[in-house]
Amino acid sequence: MAGHKAWLVLHGRQASNEELRTAILARREAGWEIAVRLTWEAGDARRLVGEGLAAGYPTVIAGGGDGTLREVAEAMVLAGSAASLAILPLGTANDFARAAGIPLTPAEALTLLEVAPSPVDLGEVDGRLFLNMATGGVGSKVTASTPEELKKALGGAAYLLAGLTRLSELHASFGRFHGPGFHWEGEFLALGIGNGRQAGGGNPLCPGALVDDGLLDLCIVPAPEDTESPLGTLGALISQRILGGAETLSIGARLPWIEVEAPEGLDLNLDGEPANSRSLRFTTRAAALRVHLPPDSPLLCSNCGPRAAEPESY
Repeated sequence: MAGHKAWLVLHGRQASNEELRTAILARREAGWEIAVRLTWEAGDARRLVGEGLAAGYPTVIAGGGDGTLREVAEAMVLAGSAASLAILPLGTANDFARAAGIPLTPAEALTLLEVAPSPVDLGEVDGRLFLNMATGGVGSKVTASTPEELKKALGGAAYLLAGLTRLSELHASFGRFHGPGFHWEGEFLALGIGNGRQAGGGNPLCPGALVDDGLLDLCIVPAPEDTESPLGTLGALISQRILGGAETLSIGARLPWIEVEAPEGLDLNLDGEPANSRSLRFTTRAAALRVHLPPDSPLLCSNCGPRAAEPESY
């Protein structure tokens, strides 16, 4: 593998990760030139990606959680780069990597550098790009407010505890959703618009999504009629799998674009980046980025088998 080069943009918190250091040294011994650059503050990932591309590195590695992955992927696409992206999942949730079948140990994840990259789509909303998913509603507020330390200690139960501490702030949202052949409006608890399949630490909001079909998967969890109180809203979340529990009936569609109107404003989470707007249009950038995924990744069309064109429910 002499002559193979990769530029690693690594979240600063991982600087002392000894398992990662060992994995990188092993790749170097196998013939790879891997340059490591650390992020420190907002904007660093985009700047570092630009430095790596300018230096001629043909592969960029995103080392961190879903937020780092989104920043690196967005920077590469906006730069018009032909470089490929490899993923080193080092966050708490690693939702995209888990759904894609990417190994969670550094040594195994880096072996995907040897796999030919696949062209994948990115979602776009208001000029911002996301690789995994845009989420909104109560579930998004709860997951966004859950401290990292609590998630590491309690796992999925951390979201329930965080929700209990914010009962007075939890309420259903109203929205209108429109796309080719699709229209729905009403009160909803949670929203997922996915290029990937899961968010919030393993919640499969869009379990049928694919990253190379040119489409976005929409999932709306309608609010039951008995969610007038914050406690009722949280209870509905628990029962409807947003914070864990049994399967539920959700409204779903698979669309090339989706328009969302929320008269009271809608809080969104784009792979860790907060956003708020009353009117949004989601589209896809088809085959915008080449990503090193496992050949048998369930997110690739070649591995999905037959599926319905527009799911009515999940």
